[in-house]
Amino acid sequence: MNTTTTRNAMPPRFRRPSPIAWAIGLGFFAFFIQGIIAADMTIGRLIAGAGNLVRFLGQAMPPDYSGAGGIASAMLETLNIAIVGVTFGCLFSVPLGLLAARNTTPNRVVHAVARLVIAIARTIPDLIWALIFVVTVGLGPLAGILAIIMDTIGLAARFYSERFEEVSDGPSQALTSTGAGRISVIFGAVIPESFASMTAVSLFSVEKAIRSAVTLGLVGAGGIGVELSTAMRLFRYDEAAAVILSILVVVIGFEQLSSAIRRRIIGGAGAMG
Repeated sequence: MNTTTTRNAMPPRFRRPSPIAWAIGLGFFAFFIQGIIAADMTIGRLIAGAGNLVRFLGQAMPPDYSGAGGIASAMLETLNIAIVGVTFGCLFSVPLGLLAARNTTPNRVVHAVARLVIAIARTIPDLIWALIFVVTVGLGPLAGILAIIMDTIGLAARFYSERFEEVSDGPSQALTSTGAGRISVIFGAVIPESFASMTAVSLFSVEKAIRSAVTLGLVGAGGIGVELSTAMRLFRYDEAAAVILSILVVVIGFEQLSSAIRRRIIGGAGAMG
């Protein structure tokens, strides 16, 4: 009896891979080797790159903060792009998420169209959105804000819709039994139950937007990326180091702030539950 129980408790052994699994594994290995060859990844290049990295760090240190005023102004513009873009992106994501969630959408066609819009926003990278909006509205922060809006919709609307689908049926059914309409059920049961998760995703979107806004500046969409690109092109590595360290301080600072807000909101929601 004990022998049988022990035998049943043993973990399953590896099975011999099927021919399809072997083919997939060999294909992946071949693609991996082809990638290394295409990148011309050699020991000589890596050693030379390490030497260049040391030379870059030597020229970048100490950072040159003589242009601190310009860096602060560009960083403020970056934060403006991130905050404005994420705010509009999250506001647009709420109705899109409701239309994309199966339990709150009016019909399947609207559900499919909303899912398609979210998929398009998520599939195209933020840098590509920035290039598109630089062409359409010109250089500057507006192109960056529009790019952040689309990038935020791709992230937030998807998570909102998934959270809406996870809400328990009890509160919604209770409101429906009292004669409440669809809108009343959404604002009386679905959104209040999802609010903590929506806030956490929105804060994460701001963190992501700050990092994205830096790279958007490299293509002319405003922000501190312009300062960084200019310093690198002029080989002013000490000025570039000052910009990079400033970005690092702001990103880490906001991550700590958003983590504290998330803990407070999620903890408060847990205490209420």
